[in-house]
Amino acid sequence: MRNLGRGISAVLASVLRNPDSFQYHDFKNRLKSLSALVDFSLMAQYRSPTPDTLSYMESYMQTFHRTKDIFLQYRTLKATRTRAAGQDWELRELMVD
Repeated sequence: MRNLGRGISAVLASVLRNPDSFQYHDFKNRLKSLSALVDFSLMAQYRSPTPDTLSYMESYMQTFHRTKDIFLQYRTLKATRTRAAGQDWELRELMVD
């Protein structure tokens, strides 16, 4: 999980390194949100948290919640998931026949 967090941050940073002027704010918020989430998960893996590490974790969570709205447009709705599950079932039935 630790390596995934580090890797995805690096990949996203390189992909978003040259945004257009109208995309700059969105890209910056995406990086900030993802970075806060990865940092939180890394801090959560400490075996014995201290008041300082708990403070950092709270800060990272606040940052994530403040910037997470940028990802809401990619959220799947229940109807979409239900339709996808139905299509998956139909495809499996076709493959069996």
